[in-house]
Amino acid sequence: MERKTVGVVGAGTMGAGIALVCMRGGHRVKLLDANQAVLEKAFGYMQSVLSRDVEKGKISEEQRAETLQRLERVSDMEQLSDCDVVIEAVPERIDLKKRIFADLVRICSNDALLLTNTSSFSITEIAGGLAHPERILGLHFFNPAPVMPLVEVIRGKKSGEEQAQAVYRFARELGKVPVMVTDTPGFIVNRVARPYYNEALRILGDHVADVERIDRIMKLAGGFKMGPFELQDMIGIDVNFATTQSVYTDFFQEGRFKPSRIQQRMVQAGTLGRKTGEGFYDYKK
Repeated sequence: MERKTVGVVGAGTMGAGIALVCMRGGHRVKLLDANQAVLEKAFGYMQSVLSRDVEKGKISEEQRAETLQRLERVSDMEQLSDCDVVIEAVPERIDLKKRIFADLVRICSNDALLLTNTSSFSITEIAGGLAHPERILGLHFFNPAPVMPLVEVIRGKKSGEEQAQAVYRFARELGKVPVMVTDTPGFIVNRVARPYYNEALRILGDHVADVERIDRIMKLAGGFKMGPFELQDMIGIDVNFATTQSVYTDFFQEGRFKPSRIQQRMVQAGTLGRKTGEGFYDYKK
């Protein structure tokens, strides 16, 4: 396997997880974030995960140190100029993503693969009007990235076949299970998942059952590992709501994808799930 220099833009939950996946895969990683506190938190998370791997006997202490040495924390986009692959993992805001890719196209070499971890936004729109759109694709990881095996490789209208195959191989070499997807709202997983969240929210809004009961029934009767509300809390209610809004808009307000006011109010209140200590469940205790 060819060792690469991989840039990851955004050191939040997904960015830190993706960076760790690439570090474990033997690649040198430049993790970019303007917020130093977020970078420090990401590094602490990586140390914690790798320390647990040592405790479980999965890796040696020497391997843990070698993995951490592959990481470079950076705060300036220009420092990604030598990257072979760049993966964007910032919040789900289309304006922000388009601005980042405009910068990456300017900074990185013409043959660098520029990938977005978006869960629902159009790859075609993100690449629209940019030079060399053939090297812009989606590489959608699932939370938590170091654990979940599936990744979606998404081709935009102008994504190249050669580049798509290179991204597919890259994902395989990371130990993931890639699936090739065309550029459609929500792709596969998030399009299928919308009813899981939306119907649960409608049941809650109709006062048919409470949060705990709905989650318990879906696990016991549906065979799901996590209930819809537990899962929203883990993903982040803001992330989940943004994805639903995106899918709803891109399907021209098709009713089955309509966002929930319950989620909207929780985002407005800043109760976003595990990361804020409070969501559908209270994690402060």
